[in-house]
Amino acid sequence: MQPLSCRSCGTCVLVKKNSPAHTQVQWTTDTDRCAELAQRPTADRATVLTCLRLRDSIEKAVRRGELRMDTS
Repeated sequence: MQPLSCRSCGTCVLVKKNSPAHTQVQWTTDTDRCAELAQRPTADRATVLTCLRLRDSIEKAVRRGELRMDTS
């Protein structure tokens, strides 16, 4: 897994990109630090896999070559 910071709020997560369609995200901090998730009720946070801003940051990092795809 590779560390990546959200370009919107700076929250750091660990990311593993197995394919264009499959992304694994591991939060290294509480989700309260994520601006988008912090706006949701606590009960709803457990059902949300990621925020749209973080997903956008991941996709941009892949396109820029900052995050490699691990196909092994």
